[in-house]
Amino acid sequence: MDLVSAQEEFQEAASADLTAVDVDAHDNLADARKELREAISAHLVAVGVGASADSPLQPPVLPKQTVRAMHCEARRDGLRKDADFIRRRIDLLESALVDGRRLDAEAIEPVLVEVMPGTQESELFRLATKLWSVPVSSGFGRRIRFLVWDRHHDGLIGVFAVGDPVFNLSSRDKWIGWNVEDRRERLVHVMDAFVVGALPPYSQLIGGKLVASLAASDDVRRVYDRKYCGRMSVIRQVERRAPLALLTTTSALGRSSLYNRLRVPDGPEFLHLGATKGYGHFHFSDRVFQMMRAYLGEMGHPYASGNRFGDGPNWRLRVARVALREVGLDERAVLNHGVPREVYAAPLASNWRQVLLGEQADTDCFAWPSDVVAESCLKRWVVPRASRDESYRAFRPNVVCERLLEDVEDAQASRD
Repeated sequence: MDLVSAQEEFQEAASADLTAVDVDAHDNLADARKELREAISAHLVAVGVGASADSPLQPPVLPKQTVRAMHCEARRDGLRKDADFIRRRIDLLESALVDGRRLDAEAIEPVLVEVMPGTQESELFRLATKLWSVPVSSGFGRRIRFLVWDRHHDGLIGVFAVGDPVFNLSSRDKWIGWNVEDRRERLVHVMDAFVVGALPPYSQLIGGKLVASLAASDDVRRVYDRKYCGRMSVIRQVERRAPLALLTTTSALGRSSLYNRLRVPDGPEFLHLGATKGYGHFHFSDRVFQMMRAYLGEMGHPYASGNRFGDGPNWRLRVARVALREVGLDERAVLNHGVPREVYAAPLASNWRQVLLGEQADTDCFAWPSDVVAESCLKRWVVPRASRDESYRAFRPNVVCERLLEDVEDAQASRD
């Protein structure tokens, strides 16, 4: 065989091998597509969003119990992921919860404790949020976490965290009077309370309003100033001297009893701005989301590799959109979960609007010390509720911790 014939034979064989590889890859991608589509459909049925991925339920308002059920699988994912940690540190949570029999409402003394990474306070924050039916986001970008501690009873009242707000929020932007450029330039003056909640027995005494009000106190603003004012922007590489002017938050379960009419005399006031459109990805479990990523990885799509800092906060939503589209589903229909969240804002300065519109540079911040805010909340909500309803006295820390461990076991059993 001459050299030319040998080369032609080699090229034909190589071409045949590549064709076989292409066929195998195509078959694998088709199998992955089918598996992902079936998993999405089954998951939507399981969480009650719809009869199939093609025809999701989209009622204008859902009962809170239905919304909790939609979060159920995501909560199970979190419990499975943190199962070993929860079992190992459950005693820390039990020791921090206050037995209802020894709680004296008139003696409650709230103080704020900043949560630092790698500390016992950080572990306690993580454990506390596992008691809630709605999974807690870890946040992104700028982030500050706090425990609200009862110094008198040496126990945990609740937790909250503030972080970077979402970029697109039409009710907020319309209320402020922002256009796209205004928002891009001055969203840095806004933080969002993305975790807010009280723990029993304080939650039975309207302690959630106390925790939310403290998120707007001077103590939080001072920590923010220390951590972020004058720092260099990582993305745009410009120095940001951006004092806080506004705190936003959204309800977790549709209509909010926590923020509704939340106004502290001579203190923070949470104003109702509107509601989100009930569009997003929260109803997808982490397992389904990871399947979406794996499928995009098979395709070689860049979204599969993860969210790099600077790519924006909507990475999970972008992954879901592309994956749904690629498996042939109506992305807008499937992502329209029908759970609008109420949007609230608490101005932190008398000239908050002028700052956010770029008319003034310096903020004239309100003077709201945390101890003064706490005292007002105790007098207005907590103490009166304790005198009217003593059911909080039945709370036992060991009972709620045992129930959490049972939830962990159930979550692991459901995966097995």
